[in-house]
Amino acid sequence: MENSWLTAFKQQIAQIDGIGGWTLQVFIVVLAILLINFFLVRVLRRLIAKTDTSKNPWDDAVIHSIRQPLRLLVWVVGLSFAAEIIRAKTAAPIFQFIGPARSVGVIAALTWFLFLLVRNFEQALIKQNQHREEPIDHTTVYALGKLVRTAILITAALVVLQTLGFSVSGVLAFGGIGGIAIGFAAKDLLANFFGGLMIYLDRPFAIGDWIRSPDKEIEGTVEDIGWRLTRIRRFDKRPLYVPNAVFTTVAVENPSRMSHRRIHEVIGIRYDDLHKMGSIVEAVKKMLRGHPEIDQSQTMIVNFNTFNASSLDFFVYTFTRTTEWVYFHEVKQDVLLKIAGIIEDSGAEIAFPTTTLQIPEGVAIKGEHPGIADSQASSGQDSV
Repeated sequence: MENSWLTAFKQQIAQIDGIGGWTLQVFIVVLAILLINFFLVRVLRRLIAKTDTSKNPWDDAVIHSIRQPLRLLVWVVGLSFAAEIIRAKTAAPIFQFIGPARSVGVIAALTWFLFLLVRNFEQALIKQNQHREEPIDHTTVYALGKLVRTAILITAALVVLQTLGFSVSGVLAFGGIGGIAIGFAAKDLLANFFGGLMIYLDRPFAIGDWIRSPDKEIEGTVEDIGWRLTRIRRFDKRPLYVPNAVFTTVAVENPSRMSHRRIHEVIGIRYDDLHKMGSIVEAVKKMLRGHPEIDQSQTMIVNFNTFNASSLDFFVYTFTRTTEWVYFHEVKQDVLLKIAGIIEDSGAEIAFPTTTLQIPEGVAIKGEHPGIADSQASSGQDSV
C-alpha cells in the first residue's frame, strides 16, 4: 500500500515536471526579479538619503543617474533568463531573438545611465560654479554636455547595429556618401548647426544675457541656445526663436557685459541767466565728483555747449558704477534732481521753448487805440 502511494506521487511529480515544470521556473525567476527590485529600491533610497546630506554633489549625480537604469537592467537580464527557460522547453522560433534583445537592452540601460550621468554632472557643475572665484561660463558647460550626450547616442547606435549583425563600416561608408546629398538638402539645417557651434566657441553671449541687434528687431534675454534655434525672451515676455545662422550675418550687442552705464544729458537755461552759466557748470562738476555712484576713473565732461534757439545749453557726460538697468535709473534720477537744485539755488531757471515777437514802434493792433490807428491811416501806415 505504501509503495503504491509513493509510486503514484512520483508519477504526479514527473507529470508536473514534464508538462508545466518550466512554468514554475519562470514564476520563480519573475518572483526573484520582483524581490531584487524591491530590495534594490530600498538600498538606493538609503544611499540617496545619505548622499543628499553630503556637500559633495558628484556622488548625488552618480546615485540619481544609476537608479532607474539599474532597475531596467535587472528586468532585462531576468526576463531574458526566463525566456531562455521557455525556449529550452518549447523550442519556439520567436525566442531565437532573445540574445540580441538582451544585448540591446543592456546597451540601452548603459546608454541611459551615461546620458543621465552627463546631465546630472552638468547641473552639479553649474550649481558648484556659483561658489567659484572664477566661474565657468554656463554656455560652455551646456555645449560640452550636449556634445558628450550626442557622442554617447551615436556610439550606442553603432554598437546596437553591430550587435544586430549590421556592418558598421558599411553604415559609415553609406553615411559618408549620403552626407553629400543630405548636405545639399539640409543646408539651412547645417547652417544653423554650425551657427550654434560658433556661438558656443566664440561666446558672444550666454544664457541669461540681454542682447540686441541693430540690424534686426532682436532684443531680449537669452533663455536657451540650441543646435538649431536660440530662444530669446522679449521684454514684453513673448518668446522669440532665432535660427542660429542669423547670428553669423548680423551684429549683436551685449549690454549685459558693459562695464559702466553712461549718463549723457543736455540741459538748457534761459538767455537771461547767461552770466550764471559758469557757476552752474562748476557746481555740477563738483557735485558729480563727490557723487558715490559716479565712477571718477571714467570720462567726465560738464561744459557750456550751444547757443540754442531758446536756451543756453550745457551737457553732462559721465558714467555710473552700476550696470544694473533699474538701479542705473535711480542714480540718473538723483543726478538730474541735484542738477535741477543747483540751477534753482543759483537763481537761474531751466529754459523751455519760447518765442519773442519784436514789434516796431508805431505799430498797433486795429481797434485797440482808435486815435493811433486813425493817425496811422492818415499818414499812410499799415495797421496790424
